[in-house]
Amino acid sequence: MKISGFSYVRNGFEFGYPFMEAIQSVLPVCDEFVIAVGDSTDGTREAIAKLDPQKIKIIDTKWDMKLREGGKVFAQQANIALDNITGNWAFHIQADEVVHQDDLPKIIAAIKKYDGDEQVEGFILPFLHFWGSYNYIRTSRRMHKHEIRIFRNDKLVRSYADSQGFRKYTTNDAYEQGEKGEKLTVRKIDAPVYHYNGVRPDNVQKKKMQTFDFLHNAETTQNDYKNFDYQDVDRVEIFKGSHPAVMQEKVASAKSDFVFDPKKSVWKKKDKVMQPIEDILGFKIGEYKNYKLIR
Repeated sequence: MKISGFSYVRNGFEFGYPFMEAIQSVLPVCDEFVIAVGDSTDGTREAIAKLDPQKIKIIDTKWDMKLREGGKVFAQQANIALDNITGNWAFHIQADEVVHQDDLPKIIAAIKKYDGDEQVEGFILPFLHFWGSYNYIRTSRRMHKHEIRIFRNDKLVRSYADSQGFRKYTTNDAYEQGEKGEKLTVRKIDAPVYHYNGVRPDNVQKKKMQTFDFLHNAETTQNDYKNFDYQDVDRVEIFKGSHPAVMQEKVASAKSDFVFDPKKSVWKKKDKVMQPIEDILGFKIGEYKNYKLIR
C-alpha cells in the first residue's frame, strides 16, 4: 500500500493560502507528495522546495487562462499533479485545507481496512469551513459538508469541474472531451478537513475573491469586492475544537477583530426558510453529492 499526496498552488503567499501547512499536515502519511506549482512570483516554489526534497516532487506549470470558464484551470492543475503520482492511493489536499494530526491514524486505519475491498473506490471527509477568524466556522446550508479527498489511483479518476471533487472516466482524456464521468463509491472517514478559505486579512480576502472570480468566468467579471465585509454572512458558530499543530503559529499571530453579530446576518430568502427545517431534520434537503456513499 502506497499513499501519494497531491496538490496545486500558484502565488500561495500573495493570496494568503496556508499551502505550506496544508502540505505538512498530510506529509506524515504520504510516501510521496506531488504538487503542481504554477508560474509564481512570490517565493511559493522556493518555499516548497525547502520543505522535504526527498518526499516532495514539484511539477512546474503555467496556468492556461483559456480554461477560466467554470474554474477548469483548477481541475487541469490538479490532474497534472495526479498524473505524476505513483501510489495506489491518492490523497488530495488543496492549498487552504489542513488535516489535524490527531486524525491521521483514522485515515491510515480506514485505507488499510478497505485496501482489499475493490467496492470502496475512495473516501469522503467532513469539512470545517472557517470564516472571519480562526474562532468561527460557517455552518449554513450554503457550505458543502463532505468531499472526496482520498481515492484509488487507477488512472481513470480525474478532477471534476473546478477540482472540488473527483469522478471516474472511461479514458484518460474523456473529461476533456466533455464526458460527465461516473461518481465514485465511497465510505466516510470521521477526519475533518480544516478549510481556511475564509480566514484572511480583509485586503487579502478581497484580492483573493476577485482573482477567484476571474478564474471562474470566461468573460471579464464585473463583481466588485471593495465593500466586502465578513459580517455579510448567513450563519457562523464558535469553533470549540483545537487547530492542527501546523497551524498554531498562524492562529496565534492572527490579528482579527471580527465578532459575528447574528442580528446582522444576511440570508438568501430560500435559505432562511429551509435552514430551520434542515436543522430539525439533521440533513440538507436536495443536497448535491458528487459520490455514492456506502452506508
